[in-house]
Amino acid sequence: MSDAGFSAFLSAIWTGTGGAPDALRHVTQTGTGALPSVFAVTDLAAGSIGAAGLAAAELLAARHDMWPAVHVDRRLASFWFGMTLRPEGWALPPAWDSIAGDYAAADGWIRLHTNAPHHRAAALAVLGVAEDRAAVAQAVERWTTAELEAAVVAQGGCAAAMHTLDEWAAHPQGAAVAAEPLAWVEPTDPAAASVWPVPRDRPLRGVRVLDLTRVLAGPVATRFLAGLGAKVLRIDPPDWDEPGVVPEVVLGKRTARLDLRSAEGRAVFERLLAEADVLVHGYRSDALERLGLGPERRRVLRPGLVDVCLDAYGWTGPWRTRRGFDSLVQMSSGIADAGMRRLGKEKPFPLPVQALDHACGYAMATAALRGLTRRLVSGQGSASRLSLARIAALLTSVPAADEPALSPETSDDLAPAVEATGWGPARRVRAPVAIERAPLAWDVPAGPLGAGAPGWVSS
Repeated sequence: MSDAGFSAFLSAIWTGTGGAPDALRHVTQTGTGALPSVFAVTDLAAGSIGAAGLAAAELLAARHDMWPAVHVDRRLASFWFGMTLRPEGWALPPAWDSIAGDYAAADGWIRLHTNAPHHRAAALAVLGVAEDRAAVAQAVERWTTAELEAAVVAQGGCAAAMHTLDEWAAHPQGAAVAAEPLAWVEPTDPAAASVWPVPRDRPLRGVRVLDLTRVLAGPVATRFLAGLGAKVLRIDPPDWDEPGVVPEVVLGKRTARLDLRSAEGRAVFERLLAEADVLVHGYRSDALERLGLGPERRRVLRPGLVDVCLDAYGWTGPWRTRRGFDSLVQMSSGIADAGMRRLGKEKPFPLPVQALDHACGYAMATAALRGLTRRLVSGQGSASRLSLARIAALLTSVPAADEPALSPETSDDLAPAVEATGWGPARRVRAPVAIERAPLAWDVPAGPLGAGAPGWVSS
């Protein structure tokens, strides 16, 4: 068991979101083994989940004058950085479409992220080929990585050339991210009335969370908040789907669809926001502003709002508005190259799980919970900003210990209850963190996107 790596990540995320170092003593971890990686992925899993659990404990301490103990199981934390759902009698859809992946270009490797139809269409349009993997591979070979990356991004698609760690450190965006804090956190205007009961067993019962996030960090954050009793409403565009991960991340949430590009959709959204306590969003940093829903407007609509937002490539630098996903940031930041080089592989070798997404999600949950504690104590709202790229910088800064691999999963790792998901029965891996007298529990089983109306329900 690596205590040094766990402590480093726990401390970085907790203090990076403004937490007092003295509180770290309330968190312990147990378990042995690690996910196979040249980076400390299991330590990151346990540390980030521990920080979110500690933020829940801080909220309870603010109301009940006693800190509950927080215990992280690093084995279960590792599993929660992958897929926690174990279908019974049905199968999850593939995680990737037929085109997404790493390709050899004229001077190196590049990754195309094409799960969304419009991103796939953009890449195929640049390459001038049909939806055929072999044809894509042949077309990519004729491009340099920098030229193809720039062309796909300009077309509205998602691509990332593979850099080394040193190349990323010297890159304008890498240098900008390295200079950023782990989280930008600032207080905002007070709420007119912002007290909720903070029950000892379900600290977020009565809290409304408006979820405007998609794959994968934001949904992880709001799933954790739902596990503490929050009423989470996820809003998606009319044509959006992510079948490979929806059953995994909509646990505990109600879902609806809205077209924020329409005046009617924005009006409905504004009514929802006016009654929300927390907004979690993962649009590109300029997207809501272009819809007339920038930070000032959000604060007018909901004074005291706890506003938590995510960006892929950071909040400063030339790529601050670039589309991005975990696998792309791994390529850009040198993680995939380091795995390839250190393990003697012939192609990019990424992390065993989408660890940047998951860790950033738990850091976002930490920021949201700390924002709720601030509002409980002072009435003030808060705005927090985090990024996948900054989490990548954190991961690559902590050496990995030499640890044995995790032992295979057993039935004891699964929660006893069967979850009646919208696709069929399933089991979940047991919760990775235990907060004394406030166990994580989800009131709503996973279901398809857009299953309900865009409104808050009373029950």
